[in-house]
Amino acid sequence: MPTNLRSNLHHDSRSRFALTNLRGVNGRGARGESATITVMPKVSPEQAYPGVAFQRRTRRWFARWSRALPECEHLATDNQWMALYSPDTLYLRGKSSALRTPPRPEVSICRACLLGLLEKELAAYTGRVVAFQPDGETFSQYFFVSREDFDAAGLEDDLVAAIGARLDALTGTCEECGNAARWLWLPHSEVHTLDETALVREAPGRVLCARHGAKALCRALEAVEEANLFYINAPYAEAGAYVWIA
Repeated sequence: MPTNLRSNLHHDSRSRFALTNLRGVNGRGARGESATITVMPKVSPEQAYPGVAFQRRTRRWFARWSRALPECEHLATDNQWMALYSPDTLYLRGKSSALRTPPRPEVSICRACLLGLLEKELAAYTGRVVAFQPDGETFSQYFFVSREDFDAAGLEDDLVAAIGARLDALTGTCEECGNAARWLWLPHSEVHTLDETALVREAPGRVLCARHGAKALCRALEAVEEANLFYINAPYAEAGAYVWIA
């Protein structure tokens, strides 16, 4: 695991309710106050991810009651490549926060389903991105962190400064199509780990628009023969980085 990024491995704490002013049981507090239970709005996997077919056994009442994740139908016959896709939930040092209301649910999906969803999401993102190609043999999480959350995510100061400098310098046009540049794609051959801050600052990378940045990231994931990703999310805020940990 790169030492410049402390583990973001999240614990499963999918709270379904927000409790306010709850001081007792049976809906009454110690002084007779009413307890307010705010039910968080939900969106179903079918609504959130049209076009993805989920296994029926993972959508039955027992699976929902036990909080088992919905799984795409392809994982029933081939689970060599799977990912927990949580586009609207940010996990930082084991704590979760929703990036929009309602957040789209976490789902376990195969590579084809993931890339079908993710490439559209990335291409539509208008912010600036520094994206590190992960080590396909060792990575277990691949997630976007906004610039404002670098410290909370555990990035070391020198890495924060290096990524920030690349984001600030991200101008010009896409080397593929001439549209405005939004991405700096850093191949694994140029930056092997996040500990190599000198290379993070100096590696040429590829300057790309959102559409071609999305393609570069998705083609890199497509080239990984086998994976079990515990967490992958979608970009948010105005600028940030896609980083990976083993």
